[in-house]
Amino acid sequence: MRIESADFKNNGLIPEKFSCDGSDVSPTLTWYGVPRAAKSLALTLEDPDAPVGTWTHWIIYNIPIDAKSLPSGVPLLPELTHGTLQGKNSFNKIGYRGPCPAPGHGAHRYFFRLYALDKMLNPRAGISREKLEDAMRGHILSRAELMGRFERQIVKRKTQLY
Repeated sequence: MRIESADFKNNGLIPEKFSCDGSDVSPTLTWYGVPRAAKSLALTLEDPDAPVGTWTHWIIYNIPIDAKSLPSGVPLLPELTHGTLQGKNSFNKIGYRGPCPAPGHGAHRYFFRLYALDKMLNPRAGISREKLEDAMRGHILSRAELMGRFERQIVKRKTQLY
């Protein structure tokens, strides 16, 4: 199984548009090679470089297996079409929240992980990463990963003298 984005390359820079400094919308994601036995898909976006430990930016699951992509700007709703659900990220919000490392702390890595599952998941919308991991345990048929990097720059303001 493979996942990619038309908006950035694997190991490449995530454009500002998809970050807290831009429109903070999800990028376009496309995948291939989903196992025939899969019943649903789940996707997470995580930053393992956050100073407080792994920071979850997105949880979306029960994606139908006939879906081949997610468009840019997935709505920030707990329930989407065709039974797709979204969980709570580490910001305690539903849906996508983009890269937002502290300015001047270097580039962080952001991992989009797609999971092919042998069943639909029972948890309701709004679950945490831990509850998603518990629900997926023993049901993952395949996994694909796309990693992008993002760094916020320190903006130096000019002092105005009157």
